[in-house]
Amino acid sequence: MSNAILVSTIEKIVSGNKGILAADESTNTVQKRLAGVGVESTNESRRDWRHLLFACRDAAPFIGGAILYDETIRQNAADGTPLTEILRQHSIVPGIKVDTGAKLLAHSRNETVTEGLDGLRERLAEYRELGAGFAKWRAVINIGDGRPSTNAIQANAHALARYAALCQEANIVPIVEPEVMMTGGHSVETCYQVTESTLKTVFSELNMQRVDLEGILLKPNMILSGKGCPTQASPERVADMTIRCFSHAVPAIVPACVFLSGGQSEIQATQNLQAINSSTKLPWIMSFSYGRALQESALKTWAGDATRVEAAQRAYSHRARCNSAAVAGNYNASLELELDNA
Repeated sequence: MSNAILVSTIEKIVSGNKGILAADESTNTVQKRLAGVGVESTNESRRDWRHLLFACRDAAPFIGGAILYDETIRQNAADGTPLTEILRQHSIVPGIKVDTGAKLLAHSRNETVTEGLDGLRERLAEYRELGAGFAKWRAVINIGDGRPSTNAIQANAHALARYAALCQEANIVPIVEPEVMMTGGHSVETCYQVTESTLKTVFSELNMQRVDLEGILLKPNMILSGKGCPTQASPERVADMTIRCFSHAVPAIVPACVFLSGGQSEIQATQNLQAINSSTKLPWIMSFSYGRALQESALKTWAGDATRVEAAQRAYSHRARCNSAAVAGNYNASLELELDNA
């Protein structure tokens, strides 16, 4: 029998065509993003940026969960309200990134394995106390120069499965994220082959660790052409190959796939999600867990200017609305005009 707490949490996150805001960028990554719009990265500027997103009332109907970084889950807004409480006020489930990053895998061709299992049981207990209802662990699978090796896929799948089991033990929903990277000149067919192999290995390891598949969220990549590939797959091609791949590799019992945007532009990520949900009825909810594809326009609009908070929130809520429409299969180009006319 599935854990009722996990099932209930998943329902809160993805019901009603909702998706996830991935706001779990590390301090170093946020520093780069803020620097790109001329903002110095400080505790306060990072807090203010996340608070802008979390407090956006107009985005709340389209966002069911938000992934936080360790710093963020402990932060309070300027008025002293915990950021996790602001999320809960908008019926958004707080989540937490728990891996400690991808490190070089020994005896490999510049491949990585994600670390963070040491002390994870204790950290999960603390994060549960801090309000986290779900967690995230990202594995990185690169294509090219003889990669990926069977060893790299296996090592990352095993770590993902052990993490997922520990999360479920703590009544925290694990987001299982095996990301096949867009970096490189590989074809969409190669992406398909590597993704199918990776997903099959991940689910084999999840079963080995007795993970309840009804109590997880899968955060996969779409089947995309490499960024350097001269032939870029259309949204229809992306949808066809993604659905075919998942039909072969993802058990129907998994409740939802919350796609990563993985370097796609904001509109491209929405268009591809729409194409996936325009297809025949699927056994999984096909939603989103986007970072830059939800935040980029809002960050550029805000750029650290307190007088631009409302305009930035409009940009963020617009992208949230468009992606929620794509989950429902109702997105079209005319929706992009709504922000211009607001």
